Amino acid sequence: MSIEELVQEKLRQAFHNENLVFDKSRFAGGLTNYNYIMDIAGVEYVIRQPGGMTEQIIDRKMERINNQIASEFGVNSHCIYFDENSGIKISLYIENSQNMAQANPSAPQNLETVSRLMKKIHSFPKHFSNHFDWQRELDKYERIIQQQRGDFFFDYTTLKDQLVDFVQKNIKSTIFVPCHNDTVPENFIIDAAGRIYLIDWEYSGMNDPCWDVAAYMLESKLSDEAIQYFIQSYFGRPLTPMEELKIKSFMMAQDLLWTAWALIRHYNGDDFLEYCCVRYERFRKNIKTMTKSPHCSIAGMVVS
Repeated sequence: MSIEELVQEKLRQAFHNENLVFDKSRFAGGLTNYNYIMDIAGVEYVIRQPGGMTEQIIDRKMERINNQIASEFGVNSHCIYFDENSGIKISLYIENSQNMAQANPSAPQNLETVSRLMKKIHSFPKHFSNHFDWQRELDKYERIIQQQRGDFFFDYTTLKDQLVDFVQKNIKSTIFVPCHNDTVPENFIIDAAGRIYLIDWEYSGMNDPCWDVAAYMLESKLSDEAIQYFIQSYFGRPLTPMEELKIKSFMMAQDLLWTAWALIRHYNGDDFLEYCCVRYERFRKNIKTMTKSPHCSIAGMVVS
């Protein structure tokens, strides 16, 4: 059974309608997964079709639990169906909405809105039962690539070792709070009333909050001015030296981690090679710069 046929089968089960046909005409974006908007009995839903190899990359059982916790605290879109075996998910479509990438991720009002939501998530009174450890995730991704008989960049191991060594020497304290861990602007959804949601919790787990902060800066390619505004909005003060080192380290770790993620998708036959190369080139540039002088600007590290 193809993944499209499986999605159709799950749709029919969820809505108790054997005549439903999976309609892919309204694509709603996605990298890890592919999302489609469907009108079913006059109500619009987002149907998630899992991307290639995601059954090996993501723990869907843990995602389902964390997805529910996020919904309990009012920061997630409303999920009506979640199949943890396949990763197929059905959620209510947030009408008249746009994601933060469309709404301008660096606008001061949006930076304030995102930072408030992040602080709310990082303060959840209910913790996730799993931890997101980028080195453990990277090891897992590398094993999958090896199973695919894939190749790494010629200097991959050398530069990865430099990053691990840099982190071990410089990051002396970490805190663990509930984190989303994939705070790309496309995952922040704003409705017509200005309410903001954060969707797609598949990488969620306990982690240092600086990971989420770093990811939003990096993925939104914020300018120096926007970064300073975002820092003030989230922390309410300038960064401590340790926080700055964490953010810089996590930016490099994210580029390396998502490089390996993209290699998995590439060797699975998906079109992710350009994405992979862009992320790896930025990682290569930044790790070389940081090992020489860790006092470079955060904004300089965002530039591809």
